[in-house]
Amino acid sequence: MTKIIVVGGGAGGLELATKLGRTLGRKKRAQITLVDRKASHLWKPLLHEVATGSLDEGVDALSYRAHAKNHYFDFQMGSLNNIDRERKVIALSELTDDHGELLMPSRELEYDILVMALGSTSNDFNTPGVRDNCIFLDSPEQAHRFRTEMNNQFLKLHAKNGQGTVDIAIVGAGATGVELSAELHNAVKELRTYGFGDLDSSKLNVNLVEAGERILPALPPRISSAAHSELTKLGVNVRTNTMVTQADSEGLTTKDGDKIPAQIMVWAAGIKAPDFMKDIGGLETNRINQLVVKNTLQTTLDDNIFAIGDLAQCTQADGSFVPPRAQAAHQMASCAFTNIIAKMNGRDLKDYVYKDKGSLVSLSRFSTVGSLMGNLTKGSMMVEGRIARIVYISLYRMHQMALHGLIKTSLMMLVGRINRVLRPNLKLH
Repeated sequence: MTKIIVVGGGAGGLELATKLGRTLGRKKRAQITLVDRKASHLWKPLLHEVATGSLDEGVDALSYRAHAKNHYFDFQMGSLNNIDRERKVIALSELTDDHGELLMPSRELEYDILVMALGSTSNDFNTPGVRDNCIFLDSPEQAHRFRTEMNNQFLKLHAKNGQGTVDIAIVGAGATGVELSAELHNAVKELRTYGFGDLDSSKLNVNLVEAGERILPALPPRISSAAHSELTKLGVNVRTNTMVTQADSEGLTTKDGDKIPAQIMVWAAGIKAPDFMKDIGGLETNRINQLVVKNTLQTTLDDNIFAIGDLAQCTQADGSFVPPRAQAAHQMASCAFTNIIAKMNGRDLKDYVYKDKGSLVSLSRFSTVGSLMGNLTKGSMMVEGRIARIVYISLYRMHQMALHGLIKTSLMMLVGRINRVLRPNLKLH
């Protein structure tokens, strides 16, 4: 029986393991194993909502072990250590708890086909003080840390009868930085209804810092401009052409020598693949540790190893690289699934072609802006407001559909509407 291992349970990896389990695992045509060092999955684009408390991850998180049981694949909790391509095994490090006690021993797993889908982590570009003083919003743990620190700052302000401000600096005005800036103002608005009557937007001082000429540099200028305008209306201090050279406990220092004071600092300025991926198993990697892949999503030096999502450096026809977006991970998962089936059956593999469906940025409950691409518009169409918000939410529903199917996703949507009545609008603990 063919042994297929998917390492990494992010959007692409989990969707791929689910598809393989439903088709090959169910019919005992292959043994599918998903490996992840965490016990549960949370869609990464939701982390800014978890950070501010507007989303309860306890409701939206998915247990890998339970999902594996329901979709005919195996789940192994562990952290990848090495790939031995000659023996076709991956090595997993031992897992310990907070007290250093052994949870899972180190072990090896055999594979015939290996899919690397580990995703990405924040890239601090070795800026002094960033690793020690900033929060990287790239995992649920970091989101929890942000929420705890944010709530503590608001409590301190409340204890002083609203004297002073809560200063938050966010470095990097991509989707994460922009969405978090807006979500913070929504959090203040909600907190007022939970006994923090002395709080208002004037007590929140958010600096959104971007080294480039405009925010949302990956999106068309008109969308960037619309988002900039909305953020300014909310009271966010948007600082473009501002490079951060250092971070300390007091705040950030810019290239011009300016000081941006902050009690909480978030670094969302770039991504890279995990450091241990550098030349792992003798595979070809780039300067940010991504695995270099061919158009079939197979790694350049080993046809039995695929890479998808943020971990893969995939070149498009125009010479540019596929961007690290959730829609790319979703598309790559589908292509890798087709190619794995083809490889098992001795057929030719298809090239992956990235289809940009557009981009949407949610400015919390205040607005949503973005562009949609498709045959109907013969290019891109700018959307904003309620329509854009509906499309933005539908992206997450598509991810849920890929994991759970139509009936379960419909029930989850119903539960979500019920929870809006039963649960507070903001997670306060």
